[in-house]
Amino acid sequence: MTAIEPTALPSTTPVDETPHKTTSTSATSPPSTSAVAAQVKEATRGVYRLRGHLRAIRMTLNALLTLALLYTLTLVKALIIPLVLAAFIGLALNPIVARGTRHHIPRWLGASVLMASLIAGIATGISMLTEPAIGWLHSAPSQIHSFVPKLQHFTRPLEAAGRATQTLVNGHPALSAQNPSDVAISVWDVLANAPKVLAAVLTVLLLVFFFLVYGDLILRRLVEIAPNFGYKRHAVSIVRGIQTEVSRYILTTVLINASLGITTAVMLYLLHMPDPLLWGTVATFANFIPYVGAIVTTTTLLFVGLIHFDVVPNALLPALCFACITAVEGNLIAPMILGRRMRVSPIAILIWLLIWGWLWGVPGALLAVPMLTSAKLIAERVRGWEWFARMVER
Repeated sequence: MTAIEPTALPSTTPVDETPHKTTSTSATSPPSTSAVAAQVKEATRGVYRLRGHLRAIRMTLNALLTLALLYTLTLVKALIIPLVLAAFIGLALNPIVARGTRHHIPRWLGASVLMASLIAGIATGISMLTEPAIGWLHSAPSQIHSFVPKLQHFTRPLEAAGRATQTLVNGHPALSAQNPSDVAISVWDVLANAPKVLAAVLTVLLLVFFFLVYGDLILRRLVEIAPNFGYKRHAVSIVRGIQTEVSRYILTTVLINASLGITTAVMLYLLHMPDPLLWGTVATFANFIPYVGAIVTTTTLLFVGLIHFDVVPNALLPALCFACITAVEGNLIAPMILGRRMRVSPIAILIWLLIWGWLWGVPGALLAVPMLTSAKLIAERVRGWEWFARMVER
């Protein structure tokens, strides 16, 4: 029998795994420097994009917060205006009461005497100015009618040109209607709002009295909230500095405006203008509105002069004299007394006047510049708000 040879089995020679090992090693090797740089650059771009989105969201939220704040100030202006006015009056009168305390006069006694004097002065001024003011308001329509004929030699050429134009267009001259509607200003219209005005004045006076008596106590309680002694000392220095500078500014501005009003009243009295004390008071309060107040007062004096005097040079003289006085006061006296730190940019003043006049009307326009200057003085001492002081300074 033939022996069956065993079938050749497949070779069991071990397979070289070196290529696999090489492949595995290349798969786990660290990426090149260019790949890492690309990844870092892409991550940086992502971070910048995220920061841009966050900045846009923050700006949008700040804009919405500003609009909400402006809307709130408009809604509660009947409450905020007396508070702001009382705060300014209290800051202006606080140095007087503080000086009395150094002479062992209690704050409540000094504040009571000061408020009694203030109330007496306001009552005297109102009693002296009410009659001429109501007289001018009541006679305004008739005064306007008497004022129009004095301007006929200025308006006659314009009327002739208008009639010639109507003749060329329509073929016949147009007949102008000479029936102006009479605008009657009743005394009862003025007195109808007297209770509201008296209530507002009483509210302001009470707030001023309590600010003078308890203002230092409130500031002391606010300082006590600070966490440690270092913060307390820093808060005391900031609060005292702000209080001193704002008080000095307000009191100085009031004295400058009052001096301007007295000078204007004396000048009008020498020029034989009617009711010089009334127009001096108007000049005093209007001067709290820079630029606009001087223009309004000059226009008013020009109008009153043209009504009162028959000769044109005499009618123009009061307005010209007041323009010279307010130019000297605004460009020489006020900057010299107030100093450079309290001067504000005219652009910032006009923008501030537009904002607060739009929000609060005439009271907002009167309080705009004191609020702006006070905010500037405060921003100079509060960390993080120096940019505002730099933006509005002159």
